[in-house]
Amino acid sequence: MSTPSPASGAFPPRRGPSRLKLVFWLLIVPIVLVAAYFAIFLNWNYSSGERAGWVQKFSKKGWICKTWEGEMAMVTMPGSTPEKFLFTVKDDKVAQQINRLMGKRVTVNYDQKVGLPTSCFGETRHFVSGVSAVDEIPLAPGIIVPTPNQAPATAPQAPSAPAQAVPESPVPSPQSEYSLPPAETSPPAPHSPSK
Repeated sequence: MSTPSPASGAFPPRRGPSRLKLVFWLLIVPIVLVAAYFAIFLNWNYSSGERAGWVQKFSKKGWICKTWEGEMAMVTMPGSTPEKFLFTVKDDKVAQQINRLMGKRVTVNYDQKVGLPTSCFGETRHFVSGVSAVDEIPLAPGIIVPTPNQAPATAPQAPSAPAQAVPESPVPSPQSEYSLPPAETSPPAPHSPSK
């Protein structure tokens, strides 16, 4: 019995990887990995918090991906240089609220995201999700300046001790003993021209 030679075609031809597998590994897998990356980093927050201040600038920017970008001035102490907080807004309803509150002191709720590779999601990584107006302006601990539409708050006072009668002393007051008589006013001397 003789073995068939390769030239006779008895063995099936050796095939490379199928086109379907090639498309899967070169196109589908990278697309799924990129989508999973963005899904994770858009839903995960590095930090969340609130900031208070006055919104100075707020506009919709971008060549292709238009986003709302804002700048808020935060004053920590009276007379100090304001710190700027740059933020991005994705929701148009929140953007309308910020536009209505321009010029007033506001508090914004934000989420900080890291790992986003392009500026198409926003120029900053602080994404504002809510805004509210602040009615009181705290200047220092315990000192609050009310806004014009509020009545000033009165601080609770300590109970006062009952008044006691103080006998008058026979010593004259220092003002009456040592006061000078009123100065006599005289008209100013006429001005003579100098030569």
